[in-house]
Amino acid sequence: MMKRRIFTKSMAMAAALTFAGTAYAQETTLKLAHYGSATDSVTKAAEKFAELVSEKTGGALAIDLFGNGELGNSPTMLEGVRLGTIDIVTVGNPFFTGSLPQLNLLDLPFLFQSDAHAFAVLDGEVGQSLMGSMSEAGLQGLAFWELGFRNLTNNVRPIEGPADLAGLKIRTTPNPAHVLAFETLGANPTPMPFAEVYSALQTGTIDGQENPVNHIHANKLNEVQKYMSLTAHAYTTSPLVMNAGRWNGLSPEFQTAISEAAIEAASFQRGLNDEEETSSLEAMKAEGLEVVETPDQDAFRAAVSEVTRAAYVESFGTDLLDKVDAAAN
Repeated sequence: MMKRRIFTKSMAMAAALTFAGTAYAQETTLKLAHYGSATDSVTKAAEKFAELVSEKTGGALAIDLFGNGELGNSPTMLEGVRLGTIDIVTVGNPFFTGSLPQLNLLDLPFLFQSDAHAFAVLDGEVGQSLMGSMSEAGLQGLAFWELGFRNLTNNVRPIEGPADLAGLKIRTTPNPAHVLAFETLGANPTPMPFAEVYSALQTGTIDGQENPVNHIHANKLNEVQKYMSLTAHAYTTSPLVMNAGRWNGLSPEFQTAISEAAIEAASFQRGLNDEEETSSLEAMKAEGLEVVETPDQDAFRAAVSEVTRAAYVESFGTDLLDKVDAAAN
């Protein structure tokens, strides 16, 4: 995938006047990497972010976009930002939990009751606390972008309830809560980078995977899957973060522009995902995917919620978890 830059000569001229106070200005360029395919909402959000940053800085700050895992898989890209070889990245929250295990909170199965509940948490006190903790890993948190609520696909059988998962090899994220949940359900959880999932499904290395509806469709996973169950068993955010040293080296004006653009792009992406979920589901049905629309969510919740919450509380206590639950009311 070719990098994308949002920058024009007129913007550069405006930047020279706005940020340098002289006839010329030195353009600053930041490198943003992400996992999304050309049609994925994260790609559109990244493009919106780049446009907004350029507008807010009069073109003095440019964002080069590298999508579809061009700069590596999700763990590699995240490590690149920590090391400073990449400036900005957005990857799924589960990939943060190796170095920032407190973020495992957000991936607990059936934690959120709705989009509104998730957004209230991410945009509120709990989200700000978790964003602030990212400095421990050399990161500056910018905004919570999203993948959305995860659903199961596989090639073996329709999944109506927990018993149907017995023995299935399911690709999961590396998040401990996800792995524990699928072990509890009798499946064989198999963490792997998302970039490897299509080929692993195609070759039968794994039986299935779990992701949001529009993410499944955007990445054509339905081409190599027979069944999908709308379990909505977990919500996945995709934090947008920046190398802390690079952030600290920017002017306050640039920092403000980036922060504002990151939050505005998050809102833009949430709207896109909401619009695309229904259309993606209908498109995959038309393409032959068999969909179980009302699996037994209560049975799934009963099977995994208590055990995964207990594991989190043992390490981090109940403070943030209680605040998440309270935000549902």
